[in-house]
Amino acid sequence: MIENRRSRRKPPPEGITVVDSLTGKDVGQIGNLSIDGMLLLADRAITDDALFQFNFELPGSEPRRRIEIGVHEQWGEPANTPGHYFAGFRIIDIAADDRKALAAWIEKHDEG
Repeated sequence: MIENRRSRRKPPPEGITVVDSLTGKDVGQIGNLSIDGMLLLADRAITDDALFQFNFELPGSEPRRRIEIGVHEQWGEPANTPGHYFAGFRIIDIAADDRKALAAWIEKHDEG
């Protein structure tokens, strides 16, 4: 498979719940994360090619920091577990301070 990502993604050291900012509902857990995108493990199919506003809290950040991102769904597929889905997102909007905090968090959790 050809790698089209701009940045390597990092699996989080602990679960990160993703919330739909418009509905306030949980949409899933982050499977991996980069400054440019993320893999979401969801309990429902995600609309193809859709735009979303998500937020999540960075674990281990002091003080705890909630990151707000605009994302574009790139692909989705059912997981091996019935009722679960994978979806890949590209981050298309993030505030400068949130981007800096996310970059620092990723650097801190880089497995090398």
